Amino acid sequence: MELSDFFTNYTLRTITLGTAVLGAICGMLGSFAVLRKQSLLGDAISHASLPGIALAFILTGVKDANLILIGALISGLIGTFWIKGIVRRTRLKSDTALGLILSLFFGFGMLLLTFIQKMPNANQAGLDKYLFGQAATLVEQDVWVMAAVTGVSLIVLLLFWKELKLLLFDADYTKTLGFNTKFLDILITSFIVLAIVMGLQTVGVVLMSAMLLAPAAAARQWTNSLGTMIILASIFGAFSGVFGTAISASQDNLSTGPVIVLVAAGFVLISFVFSPSRGILFRELRFRQNRKELHLKKTLTFMYRIVKNHDDITHPHAIRILNNFQGFTKKTLTKLEEQELIKIGGNEWSMTHKGYDQASTMYNELGKSHD
Repeated sequence: MELSDFFTNYTLRTITLGTAVLGAICGMLGSFAVLRKQSLLGDAISHASLPGIALAFILTGVKDANLILIGALISGLIGTFWIKGIVRRTRLKSDTALGLILSLFFGFGMLLLTFIQKMPNANQAGLDKYLFGQAATLVEQDVWVMAAVTGVSLIVLLLFWKELKLLLFDADYTKTLGFNTKFLDILITSFIVLAIVMGLQTVGVVLMSAMLLAPAAAARQWTNSLGTMIILASIFGAFSGVFGTAISASQDNLSTGPVIVLVAAGFVLISFVFSPSRGILFRELRFRQNRKELHLKKTLTFMYRIVKNHDDITHPHAIRILNNFQGFTKKTLTKLEEQELIKIGGNEWSMTHKGYDQASTMYNELGKSHD
């Protein structure tokens, strides 16, 4: 596949733009699901939409994408509000409610699909593609619909930015300020459901939750700012769509939806390893650096205990007297000498005035902390 194919190939251009827009809106709205600790909500909603897909076909007898997605939207909303109703009115926790609705709706949906397969209707062929998605079925009209929904979502997000931000981090405080938290909750949840339903055609019921959560999870590793996180998540989601489509188009018989999810997972992996603040790599480097600093401080404090009772603090001492001290190493002594805290001469060491002052401060602070 070449870059020129994007401009000349209608199908490739449509799929690329569609998946990019889908990734952007999923990243934007998925940030709220991740921060509200509702990561499993996306999985439950996507699976809960399956009965709606099947019922829309059974009632109309036509495999019209718009009607099917409307059915999926209604079914997804019903499943979502059932989950919230179960949590609010019973003693069941949210994870139990999510698992219950997910399995119930998905099982019912699979039952309906089995029933549809036995119907004498040629239009039912390909309905199971909504399980894993089929990006090749995207048309220009679908892209415009996705773009419109993304635009509306962005406008609503900007209009209710302060309220939604408060709701994310302190729902009780938001309620005391007089804001309608129930309305805000329904608003953001409805848009999350809408984003998931839009992605069913491309990514499918099974993988849609990953598309919703992966860009947001990756973005969370790079920032503590909500606004920056939403922007990064949208970028990661859009790039996942573009790169996934490009990789899929470069090989035969390579499904677009799963490839997009794998690319999104790649962004998550990179973020988890290389993020400066939370990444595993930099965390390990900071741990090693802190351990070295601790050894230096421990060794310098031990030396201070030896020299503090001497009239001449620069009086040399044999290095062998440090052998019983566990934090002592030759590298530690070399590092202390480089910092001009001690001097090394042959098999002896002596503390400098700079080292004595620094060690005295640390020793006194240590004593105060113990007090």
